[in-house]
Amino acid sequence: MKPFALSLLAGLLFLVCSAAQADTVAVVLKTSKGDITLELDAEKAPQSVENFLAYVDAGFYDGTIFHRVIPDFMIQGGGLDPDMTKKATRDPVQNEAKNGLKNRRGTIAMARTQAPHSATAQFFINHKDNTNLDYPSFDGWGYAVFGRVSDGMDVVDAIAAAPTTTRGGRRDVPQETILIESVSRLP
Repeated sequence: MKPFALSLLAGLLFLVCSAAQADTVAVVLKTSKGDITLELDAEKAPQSVENFLAYVDAGFYDGTIFHRVIPDFMIQGGGLDPDMTKKATRDPVQNEAKNGLKNRRGTIAMARTQAPHSATAQFFINHKDNTNLDYPSFDGWGYAVFGRVSDGMDVVDAIAAAPTTTRGGRRDVPQETILIESVSRLP
């Protein structure tokens, strides 16, 4: 009876671990400053993760830049090419800021305009805890977190420390282009 119980327990543990792993997806952002590995939370932010991965799988982010860098706040990228031209995007996704995930240092969230449901391809990585961006925030919505940096916060710190300027009518643009060379899923 004991071997059966142990086998059953081992099988259940395997299923629980497999289910937990299925709810997270890992991707790597290869940048001109180094690699950033992200763990995406498909359980709590299914639409945001699906949206982000659609862009990843299409190669959309390859060759885009971090175009907005504010130390002790965040680094933003994923929508402009090196000459500051905005790329065409898919339709916006619903704001999932009510998912319980918080804008803490090292989390990744959907960038958007003042309209709560306007997020498309751009994202930002929080450089510090930004509780003011959590649901309900200043506009009744907040900014939807959909993952976290699991490796490469030193790269995020290096990007955040980059000197900035105004370029193409945008402030907080790194003086030296910080390229997102590629973004891909990890096995």
